[in-house]
Amino acid sequence: MTLSDGLFACAGAGALLAAVLPRALAGRPVSLPLVFLVGGFCIYLLPLPLPAIDPVEDRLLTEHVTEIGVIIALMGAGLALNRPVGRRRWGSTWRLLGFTMPLTVIATALVAWWLLDWPPAAALLLAAVLAPTDPVLASEVRVGEPTEDEHDEDEVRFALTSEAGLNDGLAFPLTYAAVALAAAAGSGWSTDWVGGWVVEDVVFKCVVGVLGGILVGRLLGWLFFRPRSSVLRLSDHREGFVAVGATFLAYGVTELAGGYGFLAVFTTACTIRAAERTHGFHNVLHDFVEQVERLFTAGVLFLLGAFVALGGLAALTWRGALTALVVLLVIRPLTGWAGLLGGSLRGRERWVVAGYGIRGIGSLYYLAYALGAAKFPVPQEELWAVVTFTVLVSVILHGVTSGPVVHRLDRRREKEAAEDPGAPDGERPATV
Repeated sequence: MTLSDGLFACAGAGALLAAVLPRALAGRPVSLPLVFLVGGFCIYLLPLPLPAIDPVEDRLLTEHVTEIGVIIALMGAGLALNRPVGRRRWGSTWRLLGFTMPLTVIATALVAWWLLDWPPAAALLLAAVLAPTDPVLASEVRVGEPTEDEHDEDEVRFALTSEAGLNDGLAFPLTYAAVALAAAAGSGWSTDWVGGWVVEDVVFKCVVGVLGGILVGRLLGWLFFRPRSSVLRLSDHREGFVAVGATFLAYGVTELAGGYGFLAVFTTACTIRAAERTHGFHNVLHDFVEQVERLFTAGVLFLLGAFVALGGLAALTWRGALTALVVLLVIRPLTGWAGLLGGSLRGRERWVVAGYGIRGIGSLYYLAYALGAAKFPVPQEELWAVVTFTVLVSVILHGVTSGPVVHRLDRRREKEAAEDPGAPDGERPATV
């Protein structure tokens, strides 16, 4: 058997499993990403002629593969959200982004600086790459397919999905800050970079990202639903692959303009969704993107498992493992709970949103990107080991527990709905 034969066999089996497993695993305490993660680990322990997986040596390839995976997931998340963007409607989202995310970054950086004894630049980098969340890795905690009713989303799934859609883009300024800090440390700890970072990396690129997404989204929304000619009105043709075209267009145009493409893709999806909320074409777009997303997620998690099997955690120390556990089990739950104080979520629902800040493909992308942009005073192997272990634990922990936890909330919510049938899903009292 040649190397290419093994790759074709793995790719074919993986694609078929990605189609079958979501239904086979429904309602069970096992997630699709977990299966592929374990599968990659086990297969790479076998004496087969498979290629070596090393994100340190293949940094650029790792960056681009995870980059595509992230933007596809962002388009899927934006298309799935029924609720129009608004200050009150998205109240939980703004709290998670405005309070939880900064608190998480600060606490993670301090833990890495104190526990791992890493220099500030490396500590901030770890905090930045672990900032994005990814409910794709536990499908029970993200919203389902688009519907006509803006109240057809419970607050837990909506908060986690919308948070993940935006914090993937907002992690970029933090990554740039770590890169700038690493460069400044090498030149005598100058702080001259701070002003330029705030103006360019925080303000300018975020504004361009959002505006680029709105402009592309409005253009595509018109093209999908408004032209008088059926030849130009793409919704009449019901071809889902145009969602991938929309993803790449929004990302590429915005990046060329100097903005954050991640923000643009999610904003484009939300803008397209707002163009015609009741049209069935949204389901066509979402279903196609979800299928592509599932394949990419399965592939990346398979490769991550292979990386672990090949010794990817060899550089992990007990301090690094403890740091990952503190981030997942202490920092995120506490900062999430604190950020949601005063919001609509109460009791168990608040703790579920606070605890399910799942780390995933976005963290792998940001680390690969940052290591290509600057040299950090910590061995790359150690950085990859800590981040990989964090994602590994998150996939296992959240993938196994999310189903039972969220299904229990659903049952309690259904009971409340029966007691108060007149209240929309998003306005019913939260579980206490």
